[in-house]
Amino acid sequence: MGNLEMSTGDMRDVIRLLTAVERTPEQDRVLGVARERCAQIDARLEDQGITLDVPVVQALEELLAGSPSADMEPGYRYAFQALVAVNFSDTYDLGYWRRPSWFHTVDEEMTSHGVPADLAPAALLFSGPPIRLPHPGDALPSMSTFPASRAAELVRAYEAVLDRLDPEVRETAQVLLNPMRAEADEWERTKQAGRTEDTIFFWMR
Repeated sequence: MGNLEMSTGDMRDVIRLLTAVERTPEQDRVLGVARERCAQIDARLEDQGITLDVPVVQALEELLAGSPSADMEPGYRYAFQALVAVNFSDTYDLGYWRRPSWFHTVDEEMTSHGVPADLAPAALLFSGPPIRLPHPGDALPSMSTFPASRAAELVRAYEAVLDRLDPEVRETAQVLLNPMRAEADEWERTKQAGRTEDTIFFWMR
């Protein structure tokens, strides 16, 4: 069970925060916001009765030091998502999914109609983080990235099969299709403006 969100930005900004030897004043400011966000996540998890072996605040510091202390712990993904959140656009809410495994069923039908496997929903949403992180130890939280430059390709692939899909599968495909149409248009504007927001980030928790 999880809530699915997406946002867009330049993943290089996030990686630079993690790897900088000497941070700029702006990076220090952004990192301060991320630390506050991690503390809020820890507080929310505590309110839900969830205790992590590595709290999110600690996980962030360990990622910044390049030395995670655990091989299997969800705190690192929460910490990485906090860094993404302060660098990327506002999130687009893709809804609450009672069974994330449903997306694999959707993949099977969509690929049977010709949608490339790497554009099918589960592949799109659950490909994993863009850097090596300790395993969360469970299905959630999950994250993935997708090139904004391929948004138009995804839109064409989904639109080509939409009328042939089972109604439930079609409904799920449209949940992704509508915002990806907007991302395809935004990518064209981004290129023309010379901006670098080239990564779509998916997050489910």
